[in-house]
Amino acid sequence: MNAREGALKILYDIEKNKAYSNISLNKELKNNKYTQIDKNFITELVYGTLENLIYINHIIQQFSKMKIKNINPWILNIIRLGVYQIIFLDKVPNFAIVNESVNLSKKYNKKASGFVNGVLRNIIRNKDKLEIKTMDNEHKKYLSIKYSHPQWMVERFLKYFSMDFTEELLKANNKRPKFYIRVNRLKTDVKEVMEILNKANIEVKESPFIPEALIINSGFTQLEKLEIFEKGYIYIQDLSSMLVSRILDPQEGNFVIDICSAPGGKSTYMAELMNNKGQILSRDIHEHKLKLIKQNAKRLGINIINVEHFDATKLDHNLLGKADKVLVDAPCSGLGVIRRKPEIKYRKDENDIKDITQIQRRILQNASQYVKSNGELVYSTCTIIPDENEYIVEDFLKNNSKFKLIDINSKYSKIIPGEHGGKMVQLYPHIHDVDGFFIAKLMKE
Repeated sequence: MNAREGALKILYDIEKNKAYSNISLNKELKNNKYTQIDKNFITELVYGTLENLIYINHIIQQFSKMKIKNINPWILNIIRLGVYQIIFLDKVPNFAIVNESVNLSKKYNKKASGFVNGVLRNIIRNKDKLEIKTMDNEHKKYLSIKYSHPQWMVERFLKYFSMDFTEELLKANNKRPKFYIRVNRLKTDVKEVMEILNKANIEVKESPFIPEALIINSGFTQLEKLEIFEKGYIYIQDLSSMLVSRILDPQEGNFVIDICSAPGGKSTYMAELMNNKGQILSRDIHEHKLKLIKQNAKRLGINIINVEHFDATKLDHNLLGKADKVLVDAPCSGLGVIRRKPEIKYRKDENDIKDITQIQRRILQNASQYVKSNGELVYSTCTIIPDENEYIVEDFLKNNSKFKLIDINSKYSKIIPGEHGGKMVQLYPHIHDVDGFFIAKLMKE
């Protein structure tokens, strides 16, 4: 199987089976013997096409007599891959793009090969004339098409942010994020891991914020095959996600509850910060994801995590006032991690935001009751809109006088990228070059 067909299968899986891009990509690369060059090309094709999907569809619709909704999904994704290469990749000759696309179409729907050929050649002939045609008062529509974000999402961002801020955010969402790993200091140290990675010809550098965080500049598709991964020396995790555990700041001997914990990145990092001494209760509503926490803990050499299946919207009376620290990494819209999972853009709608905020409020209220006197709670999300972040925390504080907000910007300034006003932290992809995360810390008096 060639790289383009591998990319095609992944795009089909994402669209038809609602698969996550990172999971589908990893599965395809693991199950087939691709060269490193092919792996890089597949990754580029998949993420590039997803990032620019609305714009690509806009182009296709201009040159196809058939409406997009009526095109066979295999053929449509072949054309999308072709358009992405024509518009965004300079190194691939146009004749090769057309030939490969036509050959691929013959395998999946032989009758459509002429259609594929005609659409792509027509786009190539008019490549220099492509433009987004909108009225002067339709700048929101223009931004939606140009940066491939649904118009409702653009309008939601503009509700809180300026036009320039929003455009920079949309632009950043279509760029590839930095790739971070966390060094497991229970088993090794940063120096040893960096030496091993350098010997494997993987470019790596230290983060200026968190000592255990390393930035991988190349070779990240090889990481899970390396012995240091299998031995539990490293864990793949973005800096923003690491910050959450760092700011909760668990200590040796603490009893910590991680309310929504799968797949276990924050739980396992907390265990490492606690030197594997104490107790962490890691819960999640998705029972099938609990095994991921167990697998990760075992690989990392952690034995203080107890995993339980539990719905955080329900109150567990057995835990009232028991925990030193509680982490609420709440379910959210995920609008801060679009760079990592571009399919999020096409799967969300405004009603999702309204529904999720009700769940967030309920989970935070329940979780707060597990905190003992002088204990602490962190509320975090991987989104960037105030409805799911500041507003949730502010509403909670109005109704829970025993809790006060801790100024994490002053207390943890050395590990937080950028400067932030107020006591809470909001990270943005285009400003801080990390996943978009919100973090607030509360103390129970």
